[in-house]
Amino acid sequence: MVGASPATNSVPLAQGGSRVALKIIKNLEKYREAAKLEISVLEKISEEDPSNKHNCVQMLDWFYYYGHVCISFELLSLSTFDFLKSNNFLPYPISQIRHMAQQICHAVSFLHDLQLTHTDLKPENILFVSSDYSLVYNANKKCKERRVKDSTVRLVDFGSATFDHEHHSAVISTRHYRAPEVILELGWSHPCDVWSIGCILFEFYEGFTLFQTHDNREHLAMMERIQGAIPQRMIQRSRKQKYFQRGRLDWNECTKAGRYVKNKCKPLKKYLLSHGTEHHLFFDLLEKMLEYEPSKRIRLSSALNHPFFLYQKGKNQSWKKDASR
Repeated sequence: MVGASPATNSVPLAQGGSRVALKIIKNLEKYREAAKLEISVLEKISEEDPSNKHNCVQMLDWFYYYGHVCISFELLSLSTFDFLKSNNFLPYPISQIRHMAQQICHAVSFLHDLQLTHTDLKPENILFVSSDYSLVYNANKKCKERRVKDSTVRLVDFGSATFDHEHHSAVISTRHYRAPEVILELGWSHPCDVWSIGCILFEFYEGFTLFQTHDNREHLAMMERIQGAIPQRMIQRSRKQKYFQRGRLDWNECTKAGRYVKNKCKPLKKYLLSHGTEHHLFFDLLEKMLEYEPSKRIRLSSALNHPFFLYQKGKNQSWKKDASR
C-alpha cells in the first residue's frame, strides 16, 4: 500500500514473535524508485540515531516480495488525527499539546540537522506509541471524552523527505499544512516544516484545521485574514503574479468565497480558548512558527527553548521578550 502509515498493516516476525508494521509498495517501477529514496532516508536516520532517541519511526528491515518493496517498522498505534477523529474532534489538553509539540520539534530539528526536510508534516504522520485512553468528563462540553494515557509520539512517512542537495519539487506538503513560500513558488527549505508544525499544533488545540481550503488564492486569503497582509517582498518575488493585482492579493470579500473566508477565519489570537499564561505562551510560539518570511520564521532549535516548553504554573515568566531566532 503506497503511503500506508507504519501502523496500517502488521504481521508477526515469526510464529510467537513480536509484531511489526509492514509497508508494501506497489509493483510499479516509479513506486519502487520512490521507495528506494525513502529507504535511504530511513537508513540515514537509523545510522544517526541507533538508540531511537529522536522520535522518528525506526525501520527494522526491507526486502523485495514478487516485485513489491516491503519495509518493516516498529509497530505503532493510532495517528494523532485518527485519535482526534475518534474523540469527536475534541481538542487535546494543553499539557499534552506541550509534550507532543516538544517531541515533534525535536524530531524535525534532528532531520534538519541531517540536512533533510520532511515536507509532509500533518497529524496523520504523527503516531502515538500507544493510544490507550481513559474516559474523562468534559464539564464545558458536558460529555465524556477520551484522554490518551501516554502522549509519546513518533514521526512517520519519509517518502517525500528531501535532502538539501536533492531536487526540490515545486509543490510539496498536504494542502492544509503548506507554507506560503511553497504556494508562491519562492523556493523552500527547512522553514516550510516549521510552518506545517504551527498548523498541526493549532489543530491539536482547537480540534479543527486552520486552513480548510483546496484553492491557492483562497488559501492566501485565509492567511491574510489570520496573519495579516503578505509581505510585499514575497509578492514581488513570486512566480504566481496571477494571484495579485497592484501589489495586493486579488480577492473580493463580497463573493461567496470571500464571505466564506471572512466567516471561517479570524486573527490568530482570537482563537485563544483561555487567557491563562500557558495559552498566551502557546500562541506566542504559534505566531513565530506562522511567520510569513521563511528567513524570519523561528528555527526549531530556538523553538525548543521557547517559554511555552519551560512554563511551570505558579512561577513568573519573562516570556514577552522575543525568543531568539
